[in-house]
Amino acid sequence: MPPGVVTGGSSRRPGGTGRVLGHGRAPARVLLTWLLTTLALVVLDRWLDGFAMRSWWQPPLSALLLGLLSGVVWPLVMRVALPLALFTLGLGSFLLLGAAVLAVSFAVPGVVVADLRTGVLVVVAMAGVTAVVNSALAVDEDELFFRRARRRAARVQAAGPCPPGVLFLQIDGLGADTARRAVRDGSMPTLAAWLRSGSHALTSWDTDWSSQTGAAVCGILHGSNHDILGFRYYEKDRDHVVQVSHPADAADVERRHSDGRGLLAGDGASRGNLFSGDAPHVSLTMSSLPLVTTRRSIRRRERVGAGYYAYFANPVNAVRTLGVSLVDVYRELTAAARQRRADVRPRTSRGGIYPLARPGTTVIARDVVVAAILEDMMAGRPVAYADFLGYDEVAHHSGVERFDTLEVLRSIDQQIGRLARAAQLAPRRYHLVLLSDHGQTQGEAFAQRFGETIEEFVGRHCGGAPAPGRHGSEAHESRHAVEGWQVASALAEAASGPGLVARRLRERVESAGAGEHTHRTPSGRPGQVARVAPGVVVVVSGHTAGVHFADLPGRVPLEEIEHHWPHLLPALVDHDGIGFLLVHSEEHGPVVLGRDGLHRLATGEVLGEDPLAPYGEHAPALVARVSSFPHCPDVMVNSRYDPDTDEASPFEPHVGSHGGLGGPQQRGFLAHPRALTPPGEIVGAEALHRVLRGWLTELGHPEPDGAGAAVGPLSRTALRSADAGRV
Repeated sequence: MPPGVVTGGSSRRPGGTGRVLGHGRAPARVLLTWLLTTLALVVLDRWLDGFAMRSWWQPPLSALLLGLLSGVVWPLVMRVALPLALFTLGLGSFLLLGAAVLAVSFAVPGVVVADLRTGVLVVVAMAGVTAVVNSALAVDEDELFFRRARRRAARVQAAGPCPPGVLFLQIDGLGADTARRAVRDGSMPTLAAWLRSGSHALTSWDTDWSSQTGAAVCGILHGSNHDILGFRYYEKDRDHVVQVSHPADAADVERRHSDGRGLLAGDGASRGNLFSGDAPHVSLTMSSLPLVTTRRSIRRRERVGAGYYAYFANPVNAVRTLGVSLVDVYRELTAAARQRRADVRPRTSRGGIYPLARPGTTVIARDVVVAAILEDMMAGRPVAYADFLGYDEVAHHSGVERFDTLEVLRSIDQQIGRLARAAQLAPRRYHLVLLSDHGQTQGEAFAQRFGETIEEFVGRHCGGAPAPGRHGSEAHESRHAVEGWQVASALAEAASGPGLVARRLRERVESAGAGEHTHRTPSGRPGQVARVAPGVVVVVSGHTAGVHFADLPGRVPLEEIEHHWPHLLPALVDHDGIGFLLVHSEEHGPVVLGRDGLHRLATGEVLGEDPLAPYGEHAPALVARVSSFPHCPDVMVNSRYDPDTDEASPFEPHVGSHGGLGGPQQRGFLAHPRALTPPGEIVGAEALHRVLRGWLTELGHPEPDGAGAAVGPLSRTALRSADAGRV
């Protein structure tokens, strides 16, 4: 077997005991579970007030009915009740099961269940018994899950040999340097074992100027991220702020960049992503939510909610989700308290609803994405791409390499190890490729450090009135406390039915983006983006900020900015928190301005100190590319990076952040099987797409032809045609 390939059909589990549940053990497991459940009901009869069984035959009969309820009836109920289960971290599922236990008490004469609370306690106890039995028998749920794949495997093999599948597993926001230290220090034991065995190699790749998920994932999955300037950015011609985590905007961005030839075209799967990569199988994918796609496109794709339906269809998983979520809330509270007591700097506010919202990304989204990938492997799908968002989320609030952040990273690494073990029973071989969309650079937030937001600073120097009562840490936050677009995707997909609850949930998801940034235009209502000064719009995205003069058409040149707003550019370049500006000169073309020098990108001429020198050798080309984008801001601002401290101050209220150039944020990691061709130097998400697409071709996957697909105006196909027409 070539190194780095996980072979389907094997009976051994790397890193485990090597035991596999035999065919004869399944009836024994069912019998043992039934007996222990019966004993548990006897104990509950004596211990729990409001629960009584008066005859010897009632506990075994009730245990049998409860087993049928959880194994047969419950999965059917979950097809309808998914929104409730997701919205309550799994707790709502126990309320439903508790009600079902009340019904069972009426079906068995003499059994007394006093109220719903008693029914819920009985359900929790039964789920606990099942979990204990599985643990005692060393039963791997993935092995049970994949045993069904044996039947499918014969059909797949009968159709002829197929190339190895590939799982692209993205750890959102994990920089290359942090990944290497995590391997060395024991925070990623699964990846460390692969590297030490020689099956995988670890390298890095350089992001675009916009080092954030929207530009990165669109480039990786669709091969084009042209004109994506940030996680949120302003389009002057529409007077509209695009936010890639908003359903309508994500769908529009994908429509512009898709040509039917995405990385996942050809029976691939997209799990937990912003964009689909043209995959026919999607879940937790913002651009493909039912509320923004046509009925025809939904019919062409799989039943929505497939991945998390498989997860919540098992009541034991609901117990695990609730328990681990509560533990995660406790960890967040204790970690935040520890930072305050030790006066750790930099730090940001971690109060409000954030401790309760955090498990949405660190626990729920992670687990349902894993469940979806297990389904994909069982079905033998050729390629899947999944995003694990938890590390990025916690690093924003805690810090890039703080203790609780690395604990979340360890939990993701454990899930990756679980997928690797489960893949041994899949009907085809799989390569596992780990990567990130960008890194994170740590630093005290701009508003905390300098007493005002970048929006307020620009507004003040453009003649705007200062905002009353806003300073420092009290400044307006431009984002929600948690980056929960995966949870929003789950709610919207689960709420795809016609009922009242589903409709209200869809409305909540559709309107959620409006609250994430006060500059956002409500869909279909242009002309209402907030101005920081008369005719001036500022939109921030991590370590970058775009300044737009909305009343002047097109790209406003440097000379006109100096005429109308003479104090703005000097104030920006002289600010300690700002590294460089990109403007366009009528005389010299795109120009980068810094405190002690300038860089003319068209000619490469540098006067004084090169303002791009601290940002790497690729910075001039990356900045010049952004200057060519149709919606490039009139002034593009990048925060100042300090190489001595390895810190920069983001324009958003975060500790770890990204979105621009400077430090670890611009270096993602890539861990790939050594059996694949080494990628060489990778600069930009589009280049990374070509590497990943090349690996699929190398393994024998057919190149997608995009037949019948719409070609977006910013897709690879359209841009190549435009370039050919200019030659």
